[in-house]
This record gives sequence, structure tokens and C-alpha cells, in this order.
Amino acid sequence: MAYPGYSAYGGPMPGMPAQGMPPQGMPAGPMGGPMGGPMPGHMGGPMPGHMGGPMGGAPPQGGYAPYGGGYPGTFGAQPPAANDPMWGYFTAIAGQDGEIDAEELQRCLTQSGFTGSYSPFSMETCRIMIAMLDRDFTGKMGFSEFKELFTALNGWKQNFMMFDQDRSGTVEPHEMSQAITAMGYRVSPQALNAIIKRYNKGGRIFFDDYVACCVKLRALTENFRRRDTMHQGSVTFQYDDFILCTMAI
Repeated sequence: MAYPGYSAYGGPMPGMPAQGMPPQGMPAGPMGGPMGGPMPGHMGGPMPGHMGGPMGGAPPQGGYAPYGGGYPGTFGAQPPAANDPMWGYFTAIAGQDGEIDAEELQRCLTQSGFTGSYSPFSMETCRIMIAMLDRDFTGKMGFSEFKELFTALNGWKQNFMMFDQDRSGTVEPHEMSQAITAMGYRVSPQALNAIIKRYNKGGRIFFDDYVACCVKLRALTENFRRRDTMHQGSVTFQYDDFILCTMAI
């Protein structure tokens, strides 16, 4: 049984393809062309490439996916196929070390036009995007993490656009609460109120802040459930472990 905090966490996000189904509009050739060219697909549409569904796919019956499940191409994975539509794009923006740091990620997301008419992502949001997937604490991401990030970003963007119907680039506090619930999180009204106070500007939540909130919710929930081996919704933290989990994001 799923319990308060992340009921159905990891399930399909609104507007995203089902597990194992390739997103529509997958290109036949390399992704997007030159660095400054637009990513394929209209704003809000799925990114190219077979990503296996949102947020790591749906959890097994009776709870959520165990840690490590649903993360395609992570540790121990085979090198990416030469015909992977995202591989060419990744190598074009990655540094000489073959990884992407926050500055390179921000440049990638800005030049690709991923945010469309919304404001570009801030450097701070790009840092925590990398921190969410930086399991070896290098401050950078490899190809598998790059693909995983874009899968999550697409789900979050689709969810945001469901509520931003006037395309103002913002949602209202009550819509933010609905969006968090739609993603499968079950948090108290007090926690929702704290989240909204933290991420709103002038009574509205902008797309950049919304994504930053989603990154932190996912990362902290993942850290929590890794330690909740009995699936009881309760864990005991050592002080240093707590600081590591919270300050790294």
C-alpha cells in the first residue's frame, strides 16, 4: 500500500507517453541539428528519443518502484547506441570531460528553446537539476542522467501547462497545490502552504520556480524512500545524513 507522502509516486504524468511507448514526433536522424537550432517538437511536446515514460515509469502494484528501478541507462549500462537521437546533441554540448555542468546545461536549455515563451531557467535551477541526479557528487551529469532529466522536465512542463492555460508563464497558488497533487505527492496543507510561500513571487509561481520545486520534491522524496526500507512513511536520520540529503539539493 502506498502511504502519505508519495502515493503513486513515479506514475505517468499528465500528457506523457505510457511506459515503453516512444513519444510522438521522434526524429529519424540526429537530434535538433546545430547547437543553436530548436529542439524537435512544438513547445510542450515530448522530447525526441525513446525515454521509457515519465519520471522513471509507473511503480509496481502495491507501492512505488524500488530505488534504482526505472532509471534507464544508469550505472552498469552499455554505451549509448550511435543512432540514439539524443547522443549527438549531448556530445555537442558536453565539455571535454564528456559530462555536462550547470553552465552547459543552462546554455543547452536556453539555446534549444525548451522553455518556449517562458523565462529561461536560472543558474540555480540548473544546479539543482544536476544535483537531483548527481549520485556520485561530481557536480556534473553524464548521458544517461541527461536523458533522465529531459524525461522529467517534459512531464513537469506538461503538468505546468495544464494549469497555465493563459500561457502567462505562471500559475496561482491553488493551481500549484493541484499540480503537486496531480504528480502523486500527498502532503499536508501545512506543507503545501510552506512550499507555496517558498516558491511564489507576488502571489504567482513562475515556471522556473515551479521546476525548482519539482526537482526538490523528487530528490528529497527519493532520498527519503531509499531509507524507508519498511515502506512505513517514517525514517530515522543521523544528523550528517540529514544535512547531506537536504543541502546537496
